[in-house]
Amino acid sequence: MSWEDNVRKMDPYIPGEQPDFPDMVKLNTNENPYPPAPGVRKLLAELDADRLKLYPKPDAKELVEALAKAYGVDVKNVFMGVGSDDVLGTAFLTFFTGDKPVLFPDISYSFYPVWAKLYRIPFETPALDENFCIVKEDYMRENGGIVISNPNAPTSIAVSMDFIEDIAKANPDSVVIVDEAYVDYGGESCIPLTKKYDNVLVVQTFSKSRSMAGMRIGFAIGNEKLISYMFDVRNSYNSYTMNYPSIMCGAEALKDKAYFEETTRKIIATREKYKKILCEIGFDCPDSCSNFLFAEHKTMAAKVIFEKLREKHVFVRYFKTPRIDNRLRITIGTEDEMEKLVSALKEILA
Repeated sequence: MSWEDNVRKMDPYIPGEQPDFPDMVKLNTNENPYPPAPGVRKLLAELDADRLKLYPKPDAKELVEALAKAYGVDVKNVFMGVGSDDVLGTAFLTFFTGDKPVLFPDISYSFYPVWAKLYRIPFETPALDENFCIVKEDYMRENGGIVISNPNAPTSIAVSMDFIEDIAKANPDSVVIVDEAYVDYGGESCIPLTKKYDNVLVVQTFSKSRSMAGMRIGFAIGNEKLISYMFDVRNSYNSYTMNYPSIMCGAEALKDKAYFEETTRKIIATREKYKKILCEIGFDCPDSCSNFLFAEHKTMAAKVIFEKLREKHVFVRYFKTPRIDNRLRITIGTEDEMEKLVSALKEILA
């Protein structure tokens, strides 16, 4: 008998590489290439460091109130966490406690099966179809909960709110979590469904469209009872998840709607421009509703391209996963970064 016999052994989630080269082009972790709203920089410069000796407000009051106002809900409909991963992990722990399998697609955010295994939640992964689309009927059966990334990662494909509503309506006894990390880049948010269905929870993040991945801000919107259950679970292991700078900067970011819309428009325009360019040099990309492209070259293997790009300090994401191991996930960067990517690809493909 050894102490290791009592260890919970896991195959953990592996985040995207965080390289550090002065000349790098970093397009591998779906960060926003533009800085946060100007008001955030100003607030950080003026932040009272003495405030850091105190615990933050457990309810993240300033940020919750700003989110409730921005999304037209009550403060009791908002849950905060340290990035959407924290929010999603709490939701898994809170809502998926039965013996029936939780359902999420076979190709989706790779943290879902990790949480399921960590919390010993039974799960099944219905296959996306040959076009990487969710088959709605696969979610119209007995289950212990449903999780849908919309737009999906890493495929970049979105479904409509009506599509999600059909699933929610068919599963009144299950919590349906809609992970909307990329929704601001062309998807249709299901937040309106949270007012109509008490089993729908929508999760979003400040890491993508708000340019604040380093602040780790995530949130969920759902009916008051769902949110209260999440707080009960979260407060059973950590009451102070949000730090003071994140609370204040997050609230400040929400004030500048014009800047938010400007940067998302720029990324969408850049995405469409470089999707066309990539297709011209031999890639296939589904129509994207995210801040990345899911690209497959017609003649050269994705792994080879990934490694050759890496040698040039151009970083994209490669998944050694069945069905998608010949595709690259390419985050949309600035015009300059995308031009450097295309230049490197042309050299590799020549």
